[in-house]
Amino acid sequence: MRCLRRTAAHLLCYARTVPSNEARMAFDQMLLPPTTVLCRPPRVHAGHMLDGMRGSWFCTQAGSTGTHELAMDQKFTVVPGSDGSEAAERVCRIAVDQQFTVVPGSDLSEVAERVCRVLSTQPEPTVAPALDALGVPMSRELVAEVLKNLSNAGVLALTFFRWAERQEGFVYTAESFHNLIEALGKIKQFRLVWSLVEAMRCRGLLSKDTFRLIVRRYARARKVKEAVETFEKMGGFGLKTDLSDYNWLIDVLSKSKQVRKANAIFKDMKRNGKFVPDLKTYTILMEGWGHEKDLLMLKSVYQEMLDAGIKPDVVAYGMLISAFCKSAKCDEAIKVFHEMEATGVMPSPHVYCMLINGLGSEERLDEALKFFELSKSSGFPMEVPTCNAVVGAYCRSSKFEHAFRMVDEMRKSGIGPNSRTYDIILQYLIKSQKIDEAYNVFQEMGRSACEPQINTYTIMVGMFCSNERVDMALKVWNQMKEKGVLPCMHMFSALINGLCFENRLEEACSYFQEMLDKGIRPPAQLFSNLKQALIEGGRISLAQEMAFKLDTLRKTPLRP
Repeated sequence: MRCLRRTAAHLLCYARTVPSNEARMAFDQMLLPPTTVLCRPPRVHAGHMLDGMRGSWFCTQAGSTGTHELAMDQKFTVVPGSDGSEAAERVCRIAVDQQFTVVPGSDLSEVAERVCRVLSTQPEPTVAPALDALGVPMSRELVAEVLKNLSNAGVLALTFFRWAERQEGFVYTAESFHNLIEALGKIKQFRLVWSLVEAMRCRGLLSKDTFRLIVRRYARARKVKEAVETFEKMGGFGLKTDLSDYNWLIDVLSKSKQVRKANAIFKDMKRNGKFVPDLKTYTILMEGWGHEKDLLMLKSVYQEMLDAGIKPDVVAYGMLISAFCKSAKCDEAIKVFHEMEATGVMPSPHVYCMLINGLGSEERLDEALKFFELSKSSGFPMEVPTCNAVVGAYCRSSKFEHAFRMVDEMRKSGIGPNSRTYDIILQYLIKSQKIDEAYNVFQEMGRSACEPQINTYTIMVGMFCSNERVDMALKVWNQMKEKGVLPCMHMFSALINGLCFENRLEEACSYFQEMLDKGIRPPAQLFSNLKQALIEGGRISLAQEMAFKLDTLRKTPLRP
């Protein structure tokens, strides 16, 4: 038991941080075996769902817009002694009993929430009849909204899309394709993504935005070579690149922690004379080096810009100020602020926001408040980001009462608060070990017009799991699912680790299985920790079964 507690302590430490390394198995090859580990409602696994789309999205003729082209063979699990129609009817009754039906006059977000709730709670074989029972009037707006809500659950997004395209009134749109590409890209299903690109090409829906999505997903997956190749492929699809395209490529790479590669592309662009860098090019690179806190390279790019005869604007000065603040050099940031004023460049609300954030993080509250007052006296109306920065500054100095007064002032002024405001307060309350107060704030969100978002739920689940209150974490989890919000990878990780700590290994495995069913990629460290807890808990056969499942994932190829 002592050994198990030691492992559990390690798990909790892991839950407080997000590991950068990802699962060792190749989720580009994502076919789950047909068997399940746990006694749960039957689901078709992620791999089965993805494997079922072999070539189904390729057009048979250019411009084809038929709504039934992509229909798939449904396989329903039927209780022995009943036929398929009885099973479907029974599922429909269940859906109605669970109050999933759509009331006439419901707004788009409410209908989308109900659809997501069905997708996240129904066993996969019964999803289609349960969705049918909703009586949803199909529209392009609804499809786009649901797919956007499912951006962190690629397999569920694919399930919904394949159901929706068989419904009367369904229309293929660039927005729905883009939302599906985003969801599948997050689970690294790039073969499927390129199948979608081909389908979009046939329907005349391709644009530069399509390639920007794919480039970003490759960059986030640290597939830099593939990201650049995708950018270069645009010309082959009749999309000509210009300076603005190179700027967004550099921007995407920089924001994906690939600023060195972005800098190499910048140098190559200059050397080959493809384009002449402009103010935006330099500003993007300055932001990238600022994120890396590499002030030497930041200053080098800034000087290169000046040498090219380009004068900095408020955005460029803002990048300098932001970099100095992030590097805990607020005095340098203030010098840049005064230099900007001296050159006649008027500070923007964003500049004030960065200075308030930076000074607040250094617990220089009085100076932060002076810049807030200066912002208001400069004629700028109060904005949510600036107010949130003030809230953060108060919280950093443990002045929570003042933070709440700021929230009240925001409310009276009609500019918020938003979920980010509450997230800031929650994070600092948790840091101060004010767990009950944090939960009260969370509950207050539910009673106000500001609904918790996925980040808020992630903060709360992580808080309770880290404080050995998994039952409360599960309560928050269930509340989230009732709202139709789908859990992300970080939430699954925190909950599974918390369950392992309390030696609730069956439940930990159940949620791990659910994670796989939804197509969410588990970090390698998460499975390693779960396996170790199972072994030390005497559940060796279950650990072996889970290991076999993941090994099968790695070895089984996915056919597009």
